[in-house]
Amino acid sequence: MARAGIDFTLGSRRLASVPRDLATWAFSLEDVFAAALPAMPPPARDGVRVLSAPALLLPEVTARYPDCIAGGRQDYQRHYIDMGLGFEAYMARFSGKTRSTLKRKARKLAEVAAGGFRVTAHRTPAEIEAFLAAALPLSAKTYQARLLGAGLPEDPAASRAMLEAAEDDRMRAFLLHADGQAVAYLALPVSGRTLVYAHLGYDPAWAPLSPGTVLQVEALEQLFAEDRFAWFDFTEGEGAHKALFGTHAAACSSLVLLRPTLANRTLIGAREAFDAGVAGAKVLAERSGAARGIRALLRA
Repeated sequence: MARAGIDFTLGSRRLASVPRDLATWAFSLEDVFAAALPAMPPPARDGVRVLSAPALLLPEVTARYPDCIAGGRQDYQRHYIDMGLGFEAYMARFSGKTRSTLKRKARKLAEVAAGGFRVTAHRTPAEIEAFLAAALPLSAKTYQARLLGAGLPEDPAASRAMLEAAEDDRMRAFLLHADGQAVAYLALPVSGRTLVYAHLGYDPAWAPLSPGTVLQVEALEQLFAEDRFAWFDFTEGEGAHKALFGTHAAACSSLVLLRPTLANRTLIGAREAFDAGVAGAKVLAERSGAARGIRALLRA
């Protein structure tokens, strides 16, 4: 049983989170390729949280828990990279304009940072300890941590899990350093031959210089050179960053399956009404031209 929140989010800001005791049923990228259901967990006290299930299998997913009601569904394209391409072929997939933009971002960062920038790779337990020492304080500054609670997990159990993964060579992490400090981080657990995009964050003071984008390109070049991995999985959720760097995408959905108590029915109804209101407001903002300013305000 795990404590999980049913979030009410507006753009990049989490306005409220209602805790529930939920088991987690997560679908790996390999599960998506196989179009098959992995082993299902028994429901916790409040039900089950389903992550990144293939959209076509949702009827089968919900049928496995006939005593639960579905809610909070999010449909999205699950982006991933075919690591078998090789770095040169991968970069060739971008338009000439995009390649030029990526190079310009790296060049501008190198010009602004005293002494340029450097990227360090971390995979052994000692290296992961050094990564955590630099990345955890940095994560606390990010909007992902401040507004969504989605920064690097700070609890000792999460750190131990990363160190144990490193002992089995199942962890890759990267830091972008500029002006003598870490300004961006990327953490990638390894599942079989798949790199899992777990955490990317950067110091908001450096945001105008696109440190997350620069780090992503630098890390991918090193990971392609390692020639070990088949896939880079951007996991659940949409995002311009994922869409830019992914080479393929699969239609997936995440949702919760809750036991039909009065409290849970009320929660699902409230979430659906909230999401409908946000969708309507988004349409109006896009039509009025105010969407960009609102997104910037929400990240502040």
